[in-house]
Amino acid sequence: MVVDPHAEVSKIKDHIQWVIEQGITSEHIGDLVAGLCERLIADGFPIWRASIRMPSLHPMYRGIAANFVRGGETVLENAEHGSETERNFVKTPIFYLLNRGEKTGRWNLAKGEGLHYGELYEFALAGGTDHVVNLFEFPKEVALRGLGFSLTSDSPGGFSDDQLAIIDELFPALGLAAYRVAVSKTATDILAVYTGARTSARILAGETRRGMGGSIDAAILLADLRNFTALTEAYQPGEIVGFLNEHFELIDRHVEENSGEILKFMGDSVLAIFPTDAEDPQRACKAALASAQNLLRANEELNRERTLNGGPDIGIDVVLHLGEVFYGNVGAQGRLDFTVIGRAVNEASRLEKLCGTLEQPLLLSESFAATCAVPCDYLGAFELRGVSKRADVYRLAGAAS
Repeated sequence: MVVDPHAEVSKIKDHIQWVIEQGITSEHIGDLVAGLCERLIADGFPIWRASIRMPSLHPMYRGIAANFVRGGETVLENAEHGSETERNFVKTPIFYLLNRGEKTGRWNLAKGEGLHYGELYEFALAGGTDHVVNLFEFPKEVALRGLGFSLTSDSPGGFSDDQLAIIDELFPALGLAAYRVAVSKTATDILAVYTGARTSARILAGETRRGMGGSIDAAILLADLRNFTALTEAYQPGEIVGFLNEHFELIDRHVEENSGEILKFMGDSVLAIFPTDAEDPQRACKAALASAQNLLRANEELNRERTLNGGPDIGIDVVLHLGEVFYGNVGAQGRLDFTVIGRAVNEASRLEKLCGTLEQPLLLSESFAATCAVPCDYLGAFELRGVSKRADVYRLAGAAS
């Protein structure tokens, strides 16, 4: 069979063009690996399995992989920090190449090469014959160091030299495309981690100038760890951070599950909002109330477990308020905070101080209690520092004194 070299060159260029277009438009590296493999399989490449593996900047995950199997679905896999997958990375061909400063590697599985690697041993048992790895390094200044692209064949002869040469020609475009996808996803993920999903979406949509934003109505949840300052005298900084993380984690979990969003961790306090629907503000209030009740119950359980091990009992005081706030960019021109400010936020902060005075872990403002329409006990009208009008304060009906 005579191969037309011009046709082969044209086909390679076509593949490169496709990879570049996917790099511009795709949101997932799984689309890259699956699409390219399907195209190569159509050209006669004996690809059985393939994967792209990359490090991650996500605080929960050490790395991400997109795993392709011919005839099956491409699966995305996150390796959590401290997980078995992360620990086993040192037992992979990619780690072997990195440790030796090499960019490519090949193992003839049919001849028993590389079977001391668990993954390759499993591939060989399932019929794998040839395994090839290529590494691509990203720019030095980026914490995303690079990617590993692995191909496995189940053909008796494995990959031909001509096929591997074509892979080499395609690899730079694949690396650049994966880099674009990874950087975009990293920016989105990290911004959401630091600002919240709703807020990060607004920032990425272009709300980046100081003063940009607007007034919204929102249910406000302000939670404060009780007597936390005294704990800093009794425990080491590392222990204090551990306590904070435990409580912040449960607050975040119960705020997020009710469609709220934490905007700030302020020392030992948390500020969260539940934007209201103009036609149904009660829904946001009920969501905020459910979050408050759930997080207080969860906090009791956390304290029970911790005190059994000799740790401190750390209570949480929660205030729920409803009002108009400015939601947007505040700060210096080159250092902004996307947050909420306004009278309602100030009032919530002042109301929180009453939790200790009234010995109540959960207080509701008049506007919140009226809108939420749940049975409440009236606790009285109180002066709030810096607020001209006395505030009517409520607790849930039947709450312990």
